[in-house]
Amino acid sequence: MQLRHLLSSGIAAGVIGLAGVAGASAATYNSKAAPTISVRSTAYGKILVNSKGDTLYLWAKDKNDKSACSGGCLAVWPFVLISGKPTAGSGVNAKLLGTIKVKGGNEVTYNKHPLYTYISDVKPGIISGEGNKSFGAPWWVVSTAGDAITKKP
Repeated sequence: MQLRHLLSSGIAAGVIGLAGVAGASAATYNSKAAPTISVRSTAYGKILVNSKGDTLYLWAKDKNDKSACSGGCLAVWPFVLISGKPTAGSGVNAKLLGTIKVKGGNEVTYNKHPLYTYISDVKPGIISGEGNKSFGAPWWVVSTAGDAITKKP
């Protein structure tokens, strides 16, 4: 009965709202965003990954700072999109990071290569798109120098 009275008076809603704001503020001030691009050591050597740890790929069909992927290609090989400026994690050369305008926002580039994830890499650490030739050209993991890694060392 008391809860019903509090809810009808709006007091409980106000308290709940303040608690939510306080929790959000604490999380905002106490957490640091992960870098846009980081490095992971793999069987292919050190490769680029996104902020979630997902493997990043470049496509041999792309030209400098221009993506050739569209339509069905994007359903399988999504852009690495960002709002703002991309940030570099340890081992990533910040001077090689950039963005290009694409449908849906700004795609992250590295050494002028547009970057993608692969839909079949269902969790961080998986590299199942390496050498895939879907959509007319091979897809490769990306080295810290910004080059395609076409085979295991």
